[in-house]
Amino acid sequence: MQRKTSIKFIELIMIGIVPVILLMAMETQAADLKNQKEIEELTKQEQNENMKEQAESDFSTTFLVNQSPKEVFNAVKNVRGWWSENIEGGTDKLNDEFIYHYKDVHYSKIRLVEVVPDQRLVWHVVENYFSFTKDKREWTDTKIIFEISKEGSQTKLHFTHQGLVPAYECFEVCSEGWTNYIDGSLKNLITKGKGEPNPKEGGFNQELVEMWKLEPISESSDQHFTVSFLVEQSPEEVFDAVTNIGGWLTENFTGGTRKLNDEFEVQFWDVHYSKQKLVEVIPNKRVVWQVTDSKLTFIEQQDEWTNTRVIFDISRVGNQTKVQFAHEGLTPDIACYTDCSSAWNGYLTGSLRDFITTGKGKPEVREDVVNK
Repeated sequence: MQRKTSIKFIELIMIGIVPVILLMAMETQAADLKNQKEIEELTKQEQNENMKEQAESDFSTTFLVNQSPKEVFNAVKNVRGWWSENIEGGTDKLNDEFIYHYKDVHYSKIRLVEVVPDQRLVWHVVENYFSFTKDKREWTDTKIIFEISKEGSQTKLHFTHQGLVPAYECFEVCSEGWTNYIDGSLKNLITKGKGEPNPKEGGFNQELVEMWKLEPISESSDQHFTVSFLVEQSPEEVFDAVTNIGGWLTENFTGGTRKLNDEFEVQFWDVHYSKQKLVEVIPNKRVVWQVTDSKLTFIEQQDEWTNTRVIFDISRVGNQTKVQFAHEGLTPDIACYTDCSSAWNGYLTGSLRDFITTGKGKPEVREDVVNK
């Protein structure tokens, strides 16, 4: 009897204790959930604050104009009309890519990743090179954003270089550059129909170079046509590509193009003939062609290229390889300069660069006979 009473007593106690334990467990779980929610809210708040702080630190500038969003949008797309006459490539359609360069100081390859007519343009900086910063690729993977909206009877352009932050070595000089080109040149293109893009020589970039002492200025080197670009491949791979002109310049050539004292001839339809001799070959570093004969049928002095030199300098820049091209003697005062420099730009920053990076260039197709 006593045993049964004890068991019954224990059962009653357990009946009372179990709900208490369950209640305590539920309260603990609720507290944990509350704490977790508070942590998540704090984390989210911190992330939002970080994003806000980041957005506030990106370089940006804004102006208002009386022109329509469409007029503003079209002006932004006309990059050669407000930023630089040295732009190569498309600048107005989604996935267009263009190259901006200024001597050896600055090179950028930019892709249009968002195009919303009359509202928004976003550029992605695919590649970048500065000669004057420790991190040569500071702009790489940043975004350049143009946002267009109506504000009352006016149109607002809000410009942001997302990723161009005060921690960057180039922040001050780049901010000054953008302020000039956006608030000055682009705004004038919109409101007056004429911007102040950087010309092929001189211009605001030249002022920045001198003001910030970004590079020594050489009058002689300014005169000859030059262009440069960076690739991930090794100097050996670049050298092999440069000396294989059939892969990037033209399939329509005869002769040798790789060894010292080799000579070769090229023919571009009935427009251009030239004969070159390799007068300097330093494997993986330098190749120099001497133009010994030429005939350009589209200008009055058809032998303008004769006795000029075509130079490829190859060097390491950080973990990349730089190709520095110069055509000594191809200067602004000769008749073919505009057409010839434009052609070189296409063959070098387009075809040769693609040949190096993808193994496939865009050389002129072979003709059966090379005729002088």
